[in-house]
Amino acid sequence: MANEIQFFELNTGAKIPSLGLGTWQSSPGVVGDAVATAVKAGYRHIDCAQRYGNEKEIGLVLKKLFEDGVVKRGDLWITSKLWCTDHAPEDVTVALEKTLRDLQLDYVDLYLMHWPVRLKKGSVDFSPENLIQPDIPATWRAMESLYDLGKARAIGVSNFSTKKLSDLLDVARVPPAVNQVECHPSWQQAKLHLFCKSKGVHVSGYSPLGSPGTTWIKSDVLENPVLNTVAEKLGKTAAQVSLRWGLQTGHSVLPKSTNEARIKQNFDVFGWSIPEDLFTKLSQIEQARLVRGTSFVHDTFGPYRSVEELWDGEI
Repeated sequence: MANEIQFFELNTGAKIPSLGLGTWQSSPGVVGDAVATAVKAGYRHIDCAQRYGNEKEIGLVLKKLFEDGVVKRGDLWITSKLWCTDHAPEDVTVALEKTLRDLQLDYVDLYLMHWPVRLKKGSVDFSPENLIQPDIPATWRAMESLYDLGKARAIGVSNFSTKKLSDLLDVARVPPAVNQVECHPSWQQAKLHLFCKSKGVHVSGYSPLGSPGTTWIKSDVLENPVLNTVAEKLGKTAAQVSLRWGLQTGHSVLPKSTNEARIKQNFDVFGWSIPEDLFTKLSQIEQARLVRGTSFVHDTFGPYRSVEELWDGEI
């Protein structure tokens, strides 16, 4: 079927599954069951990060899924991310090695620079004095060597504005395959999408439902009346329409849930589509960024004096 959109092809030639399970804020003790449920329901893409503090548990579940013959390693797409404390070139390899040990894998399919932000090595919180000047080209060169070694089969970035991505593309030997950013009907990122498309960089959308379970983000993405009108007309949930909107816009989506029914419901985004007239309606939704990165902004410390500087005006 023409409207399946099961995969997107990256500039490496690899095919990234269009729908993945997000694991941000999935607490240890819960995340393992969520991953097992998702894989058994048909998910083939798991989005991880060292910062989430749950890669060890995910690794145990992956090992069991492989041992039980539920899936083979080659069937799954596993993404992880380099945290801001590990930007020094010599720390990049060490960070990925730890992730591979925790996940019990020989390679990740995609390794992302989590933020265009650097924190002092070993710092655990976002105290302003921990913010230091990043050297993104140097960190990227270290990531390129992981790509050369095959430990990361694709490399990319996360939370990069159009300008920061453009600056990196100017100096990169291996261009980023992916820019993973917040993306949902209430933050559509049209400018970034156009730029990425023109450069062959795939956009992957985190918080595609607006992170409804997050206490510190005031999110009412799924309550949006326009979205709910479209959902009603299609006989789908607002979440399903949000996810399908992402696929039809051309980016992969990473809904996070630890609830078995919702994990399965979120996967029901294939075999139907949003017709053009309703799709156009969704572009009328008022726009607001939810994840603003305020912890990375300070008057004195670090390179960014304002949220506008962090995102280069894309707020």
